[in-house]
Amino acid sequence: MRTKSRLLVLLLVILLAGITSEARESIVVVSGSSTVMPLAELAAEEFNIMQDDYTVNVKSGGSGVGIVDVAEGRSDIAMSSREVELEERQRYETPTLRFIEQSVGFDAICLVVSEDVYDSGITSLTTDEVRRIYSGDIANWKDLGGPDMEIFAIGRRPGSGTRDTFNEIIMGSREAETPGVSYDCGESSEVKFSTRKSDNAIGYMGYSFVMNGDTKVVSLDGVAPTIENIKSGAYPLARKLYFVTLGEPTPGARTFIDYILSPIGQKIAIENGFIPA
Repeated sequence: MRTKSRLLVLLLVILLAGITSEARESIVVVSGSSTVMPLAELAAEEFNIMQDDYTVNVKSGGSGVGIVDVAEGRSDIAMSSREVELEERQRYETPTLRFIEQSVGFDAICLVVSEDVYDSGITSLTTDEVRRIYSGDIANWKDLGGPDMEIFAIGRRPGSGTRDTFNEIIMGSREAETPGVSYDCGESSEVKFSTRKSDNAIGYMGYSFVMNGDTKVVSLDGVAPTIENIKSGAYPLARKLYFVTLGEPTPGARTFIDYILSPIGQKIAIENGFIPA
């Protein structure tokens, strides 16, 4: 009897393990860039409704977090607003296992200012002026023809792909110091909230966060971040957005990536302020 009981318990454990494994495989975890997140979330909502094979769960954390999540097995897909860095490749890649980057759209980092600043005449800045603001060399809007107010410069926390791209293009290096920054935000939505609630702020965020027209976007070097200027590369802070996997995607991840790149997925992108790949 004891032997039969043990066999029954063993069979039950094997059965439950199989069920748990099957359930785990049906969930596709996507993590990373807060810039890419709205596109992934909207696409996941439709994707989860239209089929029963996989359930996509999306969470943010920054491009760097997403890439580490994928590399360490916590996510199936990383959302990234930058390319995988050399240091990340050296740490996680092997001769037979490489990061695979799939462009899922275009984006731009948009410079935004508080309404009072914009209404005072600050509607365009040069790359040098932005660099001097974030380096702390320009600390008052009056030095740029604006109101006599201290500049409240908003940056992004380490690990943000948006921060990395901004630093590389504006400051000259991804590792550049930005002593002019008054406060670092975790996500683009926080930057948007902070600039709108302030009367003296400047910040930067992804295009999808400004497309509704409820923020004051300034041109950079005389070029506005329009879809045409972003896709052509005329706008200096244009960039590609990526889904990243380590090695070939799992079947669920592959299915979701294909959906994002399909006409339906790209239509979702366009309707929500993302520029199709």
